[in-house]
Amino acid sequence: MQKFGHGTAVGQNIEFIKFALDQGVLRFGHFVTKSGRESPYFFNAGLFNDGAALLQLCSFYADAIESAGMRFDMLYGPAYKGIALAAGTAIEFARRGRNLPFAFNRKEAKDHGEGGALIGAPLAGQVLIIDDVMTAGTSVRESVQIIRAAGAQPAGVVIALDRMEVGQGSLSAVQEAQRDYGLQVVAVANLDDLLAWLALAPGTADLLEQTRAYRARYGIRT
Repeated sequence: MQKFGHGTAVGQNIEFIKFALDQGVLRFGHFVTKSGRESPYFFNAGLFNDGAALLQLCSFYADAIESAGMRFDMLYGPAYKGIALAAGTAIEFARRGRNLPFAFNRKEAKDHGEGGALIGAPLAGQVLIIDDVMTAGTSVRESVQIIRAAGAQPAGVVIALDRMEVGQGSLSAVQEAQRDYGLQVVAVANLDDLLAWLALAPGTADLLEQTRAYRARYGIRT
């Protein structure tokens, strides 16, 4: 099949867009982002909030990872949304025949019991970071520091949706992570995939025009 977006096939990307819409995770309307921009769409991965949705979501993550040919030894989920994503993706890989260790962090280190800031398997080898979105890159920066401090190496980052828009400068958070850490960043779908779905779906001409205008104003150069 033809490839589109970040390493996954066109049909799979479109299926993820449809899935996110069905779950109410992806919505159209008038939204103001954290950066103060007026966006015609909004993506809230926290609304993948039941077992069936998480199972399907982590299947999309595993597909994206396999399609991108990422090499890694274990999974790491930054708190808080990354916790369920890393655990769910590990379960999905086990279902596919690959048993992977996983770990996640606490927001605050525990000073009793087992102590420390990490829960799960010891960080070792090539560690793949699993998160929902990448906005300012803070979560990735903290994750890289935690992984390296444990003597392991970050293997890459996987996110659900890449909005493909610039931050304060001319680069997006994804591009900055690629530049600053040399990491491969894979998204299950991105803004181009959303535009492709809008171009195919009936009755979405106005939304397509609005989203294209947003892309033209804030999108990264590719």
